[in-house]
Amino acid sequence: MVGAVQRLYQREGAGRPPRVRWALEEAGAPYEYVVMDSEVGRGEEHARRHPLGRVPVLESDEGLLFESAAICLHIADLHPDAGLIPAIGTYERAQVYQWTLFAMTELEPAMIRAYSARRRTDADATAAADVRLVKVFDVLGSALDGHAYVVGDRFTIADVVVGGVCESARHYDVLPSSPNVRPYLEHLDTRPAKQRAYEH
Repeated sequence: MVGAVQRLYQREGAGRPPRVRWALEEAGAPYEYVVMDSEVGRGEEHARRHPLGRVPVLESDEGLLFESAAICLHIADLHPDAGLIPAIGTYERAQVYQWTLFAMTELEPAMIRAYSARRRTDADATAAADVRLVKVFDVLGSALDGHAYVVGDRFTIADVVVGGVCESARHYDVLPSSPNVRPYLEHLDTRPAKQRAYEH
């Protein structure tokens, strides 16, 4: 499968960060990028790719995969020469799992909650959401103190997932002020693979 062209499905206006595309670019993996319009993305054909009709979905000769963080971890495993994930059984590998899951279960929900509260112009909900947002991003900021990346001072697939959530928070103007998180994100901005993934 490593040499085969995979197909990455996205939907117009879905608002999901292109972390899977970023992972594919970092890995140097060949892929076809398919952006579906709203009608196709909500149609029966795509429903056969994802049981809830969501995106992204990665299709290969072996089958279909959904859940972006899981896809990113799989891409890292498939392309060991890219150096995106430490060896199985190492502490550093466990840290990659930790930060990948932390991004999806703590950072992203807090970011979405804060953004939603602002859109509703609900002052009480916004204040509560901001407290949670700052708390979880402070955890990330503390881990980054004195470090360029979240695991072992080397870029890993965890940075793709964490960095993707930070990018969304910046895009929606809810990224908390942090002496460590913003410089981390700006450092990730310099990566050519990220630039290609976020082109369009």
